[in-house]
Amino acid sequence: MSGPASFADARAFGRVAVLFGGHSTEREVSLMSGRGVLQALLARGVDAFGFDPAEQPLQRLPELGAQRVFIALHGRFGEDGTVQGALELLGLPYTGSGVLASALAIDKHMTKKLWHCEGLSTPAWRVVGDAAQAREAAEQLGLPLIFKASHEGSTLGLARADTPQQVEAAWAEAARFDSMVLAEQFIAGDEVTCAVLGEGAGARALPLVRIQAPGGNYDFEHKYYSDDTRYLCPAQLPPGEEPAIAELVLASYRALGCRGWARADVMIRATDRRPFLLEMNTSPGMTGHSLVPMAARAAGIDYEQLCLQLLADARLDNPSRGPGGSA
Repeated sequence: MSGPASFADARAFGRVAVLFGGHSTEREVSLMSGRGVLQALLARGVDAFGFDPAEQPLQRLPELGAQRVFIALHGRFGEDGTVQGALELLGLPYTGSGVLASALAIDKHMTKKLWHCEGLSTPAWRVVGDAAQAREAAEQLGLPLIFKASHEGSTLGLARADTPQQVEAAWAEAARFDSMVLAEQFIAGDEVTCAVLGEGAGARALPLVRIQAPGGNYDFEHKYYSDDTRYLCPAQLPPGEEPAIAELVLASYRALGCRGWARADVMIRATDRRPFLLEMNTSPGMTGHSLVPMAARAAGIDYEQLCLQLLADARLDNPSRGPGGSA
């Protein structure tokens, strides 16, 4: 099934399941995203219904008449290729990246390895498995150092060490969320995010959003609940920086094989204004504080239009498989 050339007639989408909630540590954020998407689709006349994979099996989707799926899941079991693979088997077109791109992008280590091989700038890093390796990484990369759970998002499992005495505790905090932890060189400067819509040569970057969190601490609370964080869109960067960062992000998006939409987080080093890619989110938030809807508004796309556009781009990696298709 291919997306309608126009989504003026919402019936062209058929019956749409909005997946939200799920089993990951980002469940609460996903519930907020999914409810927003569902409300937007219903407001535009789409025959949509909510579906929580934590409460019922995905195999029920065909029974419920689903013909297309909007994925509003975040984190593991929703953004990592597992749900995408299940939907491939069910033959249900879905929003966002396919199986491989989703699996690559949620793995920060594999993402950074690929970007490094492609010559795209990303902070130096090490994989650390215990406290001794964490101390070794601090000696090699220098302080401050960021410790990250490799397969988590929304700043969950992220901790900073500014002194040697903080290294072990920062590693232990990240290790609570994941068996694989990255130690990443800290880049001091401006934090921006860049959303991308589309696929391949037709992909386009939305206006950048510059993030100014209290004390530079853009944590879970400041992302989703606090009103203290400032978001600048337009980002008000020096001339020439925004298009250069947009090109870097588009290259990183294409290198991973992303499609539909995604959002890259970028740090601009204060000393030389060089941008560094941090990570790629293939199922970004759609809450009231989320950055992709904010960037879309700056490009003249309101929330409901954004949801319809993403839904129109829903497809399968291999449309010849699944119900009615041949292997």
